[in-house]
Amino acid sequence: METKETEVKEKEAKKSETLDWEGRKAETDRLIKNHTYGSMGVGLIPLPVVDFLALTGIQIRLLYKLSKFYGVDFSKERAKTIISSLVGSFVPVAAAGPIASMIKMVPIIGQATGALTMLATGGACTYALGHVFVQHFESGGTFLDFEPEKVKAYFAEQFKEGKKFAAEKTATQKS
Repeated sequence: METKETEVKEKEAKKSETLDWEGRKAETDRLIKNHTYGSMGVGLIPLPVVDFLALTGIQIRLLYKLSKFYGVDFSKERAKTIISSLVGSFVPVAAAGPIASMIKMVPIIGQATGALTMLATGGACTYALGHVFVQHFESGGTFLDFEPEKVKAYFAEQFKEGKKFAAEKTATQKS
């Protein structure tokens, strides 16, 4: 039983090694896009705090999938710490999630405003987080040597790209 499990882990860990840059980029872009869509959907959860917890869960799942793809050991606790540190250092974003979640308590207007804010912010954060970790893992990094302070500027740049991505997808859905 252990041999089979070890064999599966080794095969998964080598998945990124068998692909060239374009293949790895296509796979990581797919993972990031799918988790970004999930994060955007969380904004539609009408329950304050539940939406914020669901968003964090999706982001942790993205980091798990990326670490598995790159064959990097995953730590759920370390992932939570990194997400809090990285997103928390980006003050307007850090405040927007919980505020958007809590504003949903206001009937009708609060729910609509909160949903739209969570949709854009949650999607953009997940998008940025995914791209930051792809860059980190591509350079041979792990969860243990990740330093949020060193990637703040790249996170901010990717957050802007994530907002554009979320806006485009939202506009596409409205048409």
